[in-house]
Amino acid sequence: MVARTAAQALVDALEKQGVDRVFCVPGESYLAVLDALRDSAIDTVVARQEGGAAMMAEADAKLTGRPGVVFVTRGPGATNASSGVHVAQQDSTPLVLFAGQVERAARGRDAFQELDFPAFYGGMAKFVAEVSDGGRIPAVVADAFHAALADRPGPTVVALPEDMLADPCDMPAPPRIEPADETPDAVAMRECDRLLNAAQRPFVIVGGSTWNATAAASLATFAETAGVPVACAFRRQQLFVHEHPHYAGDVGIGMNPALRHAIEETDLLLLLGTRFSEIPSQSYQLPKAGTPVVHVHADTGEPGRVHPNVLGIHARPLPFLAASKAHGKRAAYIQGLHNAYLEWSKLPHPAPGALTMSHVMQVLREALEPDAILTNGAGNYSGWLHRFHRFRRFGTQVAPTSGSMGYGLPAAIAAKLRHPTSTVVCFAGDGCFQMTGQELATAVQADAAVVILVVDNGMYGTIRMHQERNFPGRVHATDIANPDFAALAEAHGAHGERVQTNAEFAAAFARARAANKPALLHLKVDPEAITPTATLSGLRAGRG
Repeated sequence: MVARTAAQALVDALEKQGVDRVFCVPGESYLAVLDALRDSAIDTVVARQEGGAAMMAEADAKLTGRPGVVFVTRGPGATNASSGVHVAQQDSTPLVLFAGQVERAARGRDAFQELDFPAFYGGMAKFVAEVSDGGRIPAVVADAFHAALADRPGPTVVALPEDMLADPCDMPAPPRIEPADETPDAVAMRECDRLLNAAQRPFVIVGGSTWNATAAASLATFAETAGVPVACAFRRQQLFVHEHPHYAGDVGIGMNPALRHAIEETDLLLLLGTRFSEIPSQSYQLPKAGTPVVHVHADTGEPGRVHPNVLGIHARPLPFLAASKAHGKRAAYIQGLHNAYLEWSKLPHPAPGALTMSHVMQVLREALEPDAILTNGAGNYSGWLHRFHRFRRFGTQVAPTSGSMGYGLPAAIAAKLRHPTSTVVCFAGDGCFQMTGQELATAVQADAAVVILVVDNGMYGTIRMHQERNFPGRVHATDIANPDFAALAEAHGAHGERVQTNAEFAAAFARARAANKPALLHLKVDPEAITPTATLSGLRAGRG
């Protein structure tokens, strides 16, 4: 009888972990795994570039709470994938990258496409291993999944020497790894409740990746019982229903000044799940010195690491919320903050041009169902989405807190495959889309009927904004010449349309949704409308 190979044992181990989909770019260094996947019920999604494949896996993990899985080949494949691994590291997303490696006898000789994985990924991944003995594959898979899920989740990397995959392996697949949901310390919880009850203007900011739908629902109950307003950290807006009367807004780029003032004036700041890093803390200017901070995080090393606190609690959101007995009213305070959010997100919003993002957002607000999923990469265009879309359900925002360009399309593909009956809308700038636009072919091949909105202003808008502010009158290297994105979509077999006026958008969007295949709308917007609050001419005049 032929022994089970390490490659087959690897696939068995993935099945045991509940993996039902992997993303990859094929490579000769792990052909044995591809062969084993052929006989598995695991769905294999073939991407066009390893960075896109890793971003798809990372987005899938955001949606499931389980580690996303990506396979790439050695050398260039593994280095390309690092863009998605970096997203997972910054966003605290569980991810397992399996990468081919040169044969064991060739290691250390700078062989063809050889890579030193610990050196390359050591500062980015929580766990890096190179499997030298195929019999250890099940144990290494268990270690990789455990590290990806434990404490602050993140990426792990497993290198697979090509010849090792043919080794015999008789070790059984490891049991399914589950993250620990420890009950928070009772003494700490009593102190937290005391501080919340005593505060006159408490403020709660939620974020991080250790949430699920149950925790999000519990958060609403906690806000009502404790009598506290809730804001969401940068690109974590799906954690709290925006129409809930306790919602105060999002703490990110271009924050509502009234919201910032409330955080500056709070007499108790509760950080729940979030690290409260550079973007939400406004370059570490918030909270103000002397503000009492209670920091609740799944990783014991986070509370107090960046922001001084009066109380640190080691807990994931759900156990913390279940243990809290805080209570309060503060109706006028909370209503004032919610009213400020409603005013800040009111549409229409003035903007120059025949086609405005204000109008686009108004159409989407009226047309999209609560379970519609919105994705984006990085760029000023995303500010319209974050400010004006009202998220109404957990799991409907997939966006990189790392600020990675090119993320929106791979994320949208993963979201549509995970939730095929939900409308999935990808926002991408013209520069952002061209980072991973080749994954449109992946969407077509995988029958992922996403709707892509390419916001074309002919430049790298965010960089131009900073350039206009810091080097006025010296524009350089921020203009881009773009293709006809609608024609490009048609060439891929997708639906494509060009939209140039407000009057055209609603009907074009309806046709895109009805196309039953990937669809792209090429939105030609006025470059003058650089952000919801600034124009290019205003920046040049020193008013932005």
